[in-house]
Amino acid sequence: MPELPEVETTRRGLEPLVRGATVSNVVVRNRALRQPVPAGLARTLQGRRIDAIERRGKYLLFRAGDGTLLVHLGMSGRLWVVDANTPPQTHDHFDLALSNGRIVRLRDPRRFGLVLWHRGDPLGHKLLRDIGPEPLSDALTADWLYRETRTRSGAIKNALMDSHLVAGVGNIYANEALFRAGINPRLPACRIGLARYAVLTEKIREVLAEAIEAGGSSLRDYVNSQGEAGFFQDRFFVYGREGEGCLNCKTKIRGFVLGQRATFYCPRCQR
Repeated sequence: MPELPEVETTRRGLEPLVRGATVSNVVVRNRALRQPVPAGLARTLQGRRIDAIERRGKYLLFRAGDGTLLVHLGMSGRLWVVDANTPPQTHDHFDLALSNGRIVRLRDPRRFGLVLWHRGDPLGHKLLRDIGPEPLSDALTADWLYRETRTRSGAIKNALMDSHLVAGVGNIYANEALFRAGINPRLPACRIGLARYAVLTEKIREVLAEAIEAGGSSLRDYVNSQGEAGFFQDRFFVYGREGEGCLNCKTKIRGFVLGQRATFYCPRCQR
């Protein structure tokens, strides 16, 4: 699944190509995504100017006048820019055609993505209003994590993946941040003290910033808005490295399933 770095990389690639352009047409080839693409979306968007592309958690927000197009990439989606004469393929479900001759195209084989329209403040939409602090902003603090986890007896890794606690960290980067912070992913969130949360907050930011700089992680079919793969997977300390030696201490990395997600850690470095 595209996580925060992949979504932010997509946003940064799209914005200079899309911002300021006018929507000339909308093509919906399959409305049956996680929620149906709104009927009449072409009529709503045609003639509107794309003022900006923002991100909230894993959602992309195409600001267009008094409304916003909300896009989520789901489990397998990619959003990229193609020329107007590029023929669609089987899983290309949505096109946003622009006055500058470009098309923003959503390819989503598993159809867990979203394309929705919201009039007014998008942060008030039911899918966005309860999302927690952005991890790359000053809103995410050790005090926040400490306070909000006092009654959470579940594993810290699961807590980090709860978007109500932190916006959009995702499985890969939860694994990597916990390794860098020296925290066992099974450790109950309520048992972590303020000092360790200060380290974890720093490591979350560090991992996400490095991943964005590397263009995200391309483990399956993720590519950015120009069709290029990311390379942060070449820098993983633990994710997907079960049985391999820890890059710090040479102890074998262990893997197991936690909260139905693949989890990896070093039993010596993470306590």
